Amino acid sequence: MTRAYLGLGSNIGDKAAMLAEAVERLAATPGITLVARSSDYRTPPWGDTDQDWFLNAAIAIDTDLSPHALLETCLSIEAALGRVRERRWGPRVIDIDVLAYEGAQVSDERLVLPHRFVRERAFVLVPLAEIAPDLVIGGESVADALAKLDASGIERAE
Repeated sequence: MTRAYLGLGSNIGDKAAMLAEAVERLAATPGITLVARSSDYRTPPWGDTDQDWFLNAAIAIDTDLSPHALLETCLSIEAALGRVRERRWGPRVIDIDVLAYEGAQVSDERLVLPHRFVRERAFVLVPLAEIAPDLVIGGESVADALAKLDASGIERAE
C-alpha cells in the first residue's frame, strides 16, 4: 500500500454533506483505506472569485491503486455526485484532487504529481497541514509552504 493525499472541495448545495459523501465513497472503494481526515474549512473562492465560498478538506489514504487509477476513481466519484465541469475554477458540487502520491512523480496530459499548485494554495495547505504538516512536497514541508502564504479568510467550519 502507498500513502496518498487528496484535497476535496465543494461550493454548491450542502457542502459538508457532499464532502462527507465523497470521503465515504472513497473509503468504500476497494484498494483504498482512509488513514486520516482533516476538519472542514470554510475558504474564500480562488481564481474565479465571483462565486460562493468553499468548504475544503484533505484526507490521507493508503492505496494499492496506481496514481492514474486513483485519479480515475476520484473522477468517477465526482461524476456520480453530479460534478459538471463548466468553467475553470468555477463553482462545483464536488472536487477531488490527488495532491501527492508517495514516491510518484507524474507529468502527463491527465495527471501531474505532486499537484502543480499545491504549495501555492492556502485553501489546500490549511487542511493538509492539519493531517500531514511534515509531508514534504517539492522539497518543502506542508507547514513551511503554508507559512509563506496568506491564509486569512480560512476558518475551521463548525
